[in-house]
Amino acid sequence: MKLNNAVLSQSLPGYALPQYDRQAMARRSRQQPTWLHFGAGNLFRAFPAVLAQRLLNAGETDTGVLCCEAYDTDAVTQFLRPYDDLTLSVSLLADGSMEKEVVGSIAQSLTLPQDRCRVEEIFRAPSLQMVSFTITEKGYAVNAAVKEDMGRAPREAQTLLGALAACCLARFEACGAPLALVSMDNCSQNGEKLREGFFAVLDAWKAAGHVSPEAYAWVQEKLSFPWSMIDKITPRPHESVQKALAADGWEEMDIQVTGKNTYIAPFVNTEKPQYLVIEDDFPAGRPPLEKAGVLFTSRDTVNAVERMKVCTCLNPLHTALAIFGCLLGHTSIAGEMADPDLRDFVTTMAYEEGMPVVIDPGVIEPKAFLEEVLTQRFPNPFIPDTPQRIATDTSQKLPIRFGVDMGLHLERGTAGQLQRMPLVLAGWLRYLKAVDDQGQPFTCSPDPLLEKVQPIAQAIPFGTQATQEDFGSLLEDASIWGVDLKASGLSALVVEDFNRLNQGPGAVRTTLEQLRKG
Repeated sequence: MKLNNAVLSQSLPGYALPQYDRQAMARRSRQQPTWLHFGAGNLFRAFPAVLAQRLLNAGETDTGVLCCEAYDTDAVTQFLRPYDDLTLSVSLLADGSMEKEVVGSIAQSLTLPQDRCRVEEIFRAPSLQMVSFTITEKGYAVNAAVKEDMGRAPREAQTLLGALAACCLARFEACGAPLALVSMDNCSQNGEKLREGFFAVLDAWKAAGHVSPEAYAWVQEKLSFPWSMIDKITPRPHESVQKALAADGWEEMDIQVTGKNTYIAPFVNTEKPQYLVIEDDFPAGRPPLEKAGVLFTSRDTVNAVERMKVCTCLNPLHTALAIFGCLLGHTSIAGEMADPDLRDFVTTMAYEEGMPVVIDPGVIEPKAFLEEVLTQRFPNPFIPDTPQRIATDTSQKLPIRFGVDMGLHLERGTAGQLQRMPLVLAGWLRYLKAVDDQGQPFTCSPDPLLEKVQPIAQAIPFGTQATQEDFGSLLEDASIWGVDLKASGLSALVVEDFNRLNQGPGAVRTTLEQLRKG
């Protein structure tokens, strides 16, 4: 049994199938597109594409989503087109069961720069309401390639940001209809990041005479950049899911690594809980995604939801588990939640140090969200997520995941009561030594500051005591910690905690166990 259009007419027990005429949907979507999405990776196929299918199944819309990949085009050429743009979506439940669905809402798959003319044609369509993105935070960066585009004419742009700006200018010339550009990436103030990257290109072209005053004014008035908060753990495809699908009779379900180091397959595996909160700023209208569970609200509320998740209720716990999980030799987040010391650590940190300063966004109750994270999401043994993956780029995550709430404690005069947040920071310094709790070497996950900060930690021998001076100016670097640890009076505690963790083999375990037992 192969994943293609022919399988849609078969009986597939245990699988949810598209409940609409897919050929008619694809035809309408191509002729009168309403939704274009950039980024054809695992998150898109597991979440936005499934949302589109929900609307189609319910008869709430008759058009699907067109998708385009500009970075890792193998996602389209090897894992969508050969399968008639179908995807198998597998939700992994905590009891070990799977909810399996054939997703058919993708009406057309494209790549840049190969399909530039077709993409521009879509932008010219007055029917287009929204363009969404899951291209990772790095996708919005004005890197060297984008800077080269800034020196080119719009039609010669090679990057996604350049092509996007050029296609919007083409829309102005063709119809002048408004449009929403919606980042759905898992990063704070994602709409602003998209807007900044977009205008970096557009402003350069305007200065070079490529953009008329009328076109520039139209962009400012008619394009919106809504913020959003997305939350759905979607790890790389896992062999256990592949085997389960093979047992059901599916062929050609191989997991591959693309040339851009993306782990991808014809299927996606993901958790069932999901959240998508979007600023309701759609000047051309939008699909009725609220009927598929999406929350539409104000920008301030989106920001509050993001802060609740990223600063308190999920991401700090993930980073704490990542750091101590690597030191203790764990290879899964679920395995860590079965470890009494680690489970107690993140639970107590969340309730006693995070929740007193949590931002309540109103649309999602923080305590209920946190309870789901601690009791359902993190302990799910069938979500193959690893501390090693989450430990990637920790230096970039600490300011938001810990600095914000520590800053609130400092403002309120309660920072002196903190135990676990400073211990996580000390744990990262201990992690940088690349020596686990048994004294064995391991490889740290990639991090842009690794070359800068790792030598500082490694200069302190394993089993010895450090002083604040041993860390130089590192403890004062608010760009890493979110606060100046020295000026705030937290540096002494962080160094003291580091020394506890660095006493020798077993020191990390002993420290966590002592905390649990009080």
